[in-house]
Amino acid sequence: MIDVGSLAPDFSLPDQFGEEVRLSSFRGKRVVLSFHPLAWTGVCEEQVRELESLYDELADLNAVPLSISVDPVPSKRAWARHIGVVKTTLLSDFWPHGEVARAYGLFDEERGISGRAVLVLDEEGRVIYAREYPLKEKPDMEEVLALLRESR
Repeated sequence: MIDVGSLAPDFSLPDQFGEEVRLSSFRGKRVVLSFHPLAWTGVCEEQVRELESLYDELADLNAVPLSISVDPVPSKRAWARHIGVVKTTLLSDFWPHGEVARAYGLFDEERGISGRAVLVLDEEGRVIYAREYPLKEKPDMEEVLALLRESR
């Protein structure tokens, strides 16, 4: 996985509505990159729903959550609707398959999915937090919130 202190690789991915989202367009804000393996799975749903529930608090901390998986756009859109996600941006790393996950050192070649991880980028796009989790474990967002609060 990419190291803390590294400049995060820039990328452009479609969101759940098919609109292109470029990471570098968030300069001046902190970004929470939340990688999950696949939509339509229990732990991934918990992970994304938690991001959604924290959306306003993250915004108050000058942070934008972006959720990334290798699912195609139509699946991301249907899943967002199904689980009630309306604020959080869900990004599709579908094609080239897993390219962003690879750039961040998180792609599982054998399974064809990204690992589960959370990274926090500062206002200039540097990684200030990076943690990978076992596939069956939901990330600890309290750790992320504590870091964001301390580094205001």
